[in-house]
Parts: sequence; C-alpha cells; structure tokens
Amino acid sequence: MTKSTIVIPNYNGINYIQSCLESLYGGTTKEIEVIVVDNASTDGSMELVRDQFPQVRLIVNEKNMGFSCAVNQGIRSSRTPYVILLNNDTRAEFSFVHELEKVMDHDREKKIFSASAKLVSLYDKDKVDDAGDYYCALGWAFARGKGRPPARYDQDCDIFAACAGAAIYRRELLEENKVGLFDEEHFAYFEDIDIGYRAKIYGYRNKFAANSIVYHAGSATSGSRYNAFKTRLASRNSVYLIYKNMPALQLVLNLPFLVIGFLIKMLFFARKGMGREYVLGLIGGIRLSISPCGRRHKQCFDRHRIGNYVSIQIELWRNLFRLFA
Repeated sequence: MTKSTIVIPNYNGINYIQSCLESLYGGTTKEIEVIVVDNASTDGSMELVRDQFPQVRLIVNEKNMGFSCAVNQGIRSSRTPYVILLNNDTRAEFSFVHELEKVMDHDREKKIFSASAKLVSLYDKDKVDDAGDYYCALGWAFARGKGRPPARYDQDCDIFAACAGAAIYRRELLEENKVGLFDEEHFAYFEDIDIGYRAKIYGYRNKFAANSIVYHAGSATSGSRYNAFKTRLASRNSVYLIYKNMPALQLVLNLPFLVIGFLIKMLFFARKGMGREYVLGLIGGIRLSISPCGRRHKQCFDRHRIGNYVSIQIELWRNLFRLFA
C-alpha cells in the first residue's frame, strides 16, 4: 500500500523542478504519488512537468495563490496516510521518503504530527541548511544547525516544528476538526512554524528525521535571502503567528522578550535598507490579527490543555539558550 503523497508547490521553478522530480523517480519513490501544484508559472516549468513527467498529477492555478494555499490543494487531493511537502528547489536522496515514513510508523500512539528531513545546502554539501525549526520567546524562528556540518545532526530528536521545505505530515491530523490545514492567510513564511505550534497546543509532537536527506538550493522563489517582499511578509506573519497561538497570559509573560526581539529585527533590517518594509509588515500583522479573518483563525484557549501551554512556554525559553549557544 502506498503510504505517502508528495506535494510540490511550484512557481517559476524552471531551473530546479526537473532535477527535483528526477531525484524522486530515480529513488525509492516510484510507487508514491506526486502532485505538483503550479502557481501560475510563466517560465515554462508547468509545461515541462506536464510533458516530461506524465505520471505526476498536476494542479494548475490561474494566479499565484501562495505556498500555503498550494500545499493545501495538494493535501486535499491526497488520500494516503501521510503527506510529504517538498520544495521545488530540492534534490532528494534515495531513502528520503522511507526514512520519513519510518519515523511516523514507529509512533504507535500517533502522537507525532510531523517529521522534518535534514536539509543540506545544495551548493555546499558540508553545511546544513535546516535540521528542524525552533521558535523562541523573542518571536524568532530559526533553523537548527544552519551552516554547520551535517554529520553533527545524525540523531532523531524532537523539534519545535518541521520545515515544510521537506517534511512529512500525518494526514488525518490535517483535518479541520483536528490540527487543521495550513493557514492560507500566511501566503508564505512562518506557515510551517504556525502549524507546528498549533499541533503542540493539541498535544502532538514534531520530530527531526536525521537519515532523511534533501539538498536544498534555498530562496529560489523569492529570489534572495533578504528582499523587500520576504521582509514585509515575514514581518507581518511573525505578528500574526503570536496573536493566533498565544493566550493572553502567555502573551503578557513573553511581552518583554517580544519587544526586544522586534526591536533587534527592526535595527537589523534598517541596516540593510529595509527598515521601512519591516515596520510596514508589523503594521500589516496587527491589522490582519484584529481583522474578522484573523480573529476567526485565533486558537481558543482551552484550560484542559494548560499542560501543553506550559510545555510550550518552557520550550520557548529553552530555545533562547539554543539560539545563542
């Protein structure tokens, strides 16, 4: 029985999508369904997929719907127990899928919501790109192991959230009456931290699968690590993420850390000439949070989950030390 469906969102990925799909079909994933969701690409990448990979299910959008909407379309179209999200600017190793499935299969109580692959830099294979994501009390998300040797991250472990660039999810928990799908208000950036945070509120765990390896180009869609579009959108979503997931008491508890975190980020982007974009993003995040749509997506506090909130808060503080270690 096929266990996993691989969902690949694509937007103008002509330089990467062919090698991405070739790496999948050249490995152990020949029996696994692949869905490519194209966000109105204009570079011929959609036609390339259609012509050279007829076995791929192709969903074509008439406009760029963003990462969150695209992956949700793929998830809704899947029927397998697991859904694997994979960026188009990646190349997967032979056992990529098997190793992700193995982590999920060993969880008999089904308390693992997601597992993140080890992302290694495509252009410098001696450096980790992401070994799972952490989130801390400053309101910062950061990639575990960024820039360090991959051999140092050879053990499975718990993480705050899986990096959706290469991760597996338990599909039944993505249903609306459970953890739910990706929040499409994010469009892109922080959507994977948000859904991982949400899963932890519900008492689920997120893991790092050390033996599942993917090579990642990075920033292929947005164009660079720092740019105005990414800065503004990530800034907006960082505010929205906090509003959505933190109850009032937890927000007050973290407020001094969050103020410091946002001030440091503001100075950082000001030095890069994008301070205005960062501030406009913060304003946009506040507006989104107080809008009817934002309020509708807020996680309602449940006193029966108080232990989960305490566990999350301890992790937010612990991740401060991990950030500066």
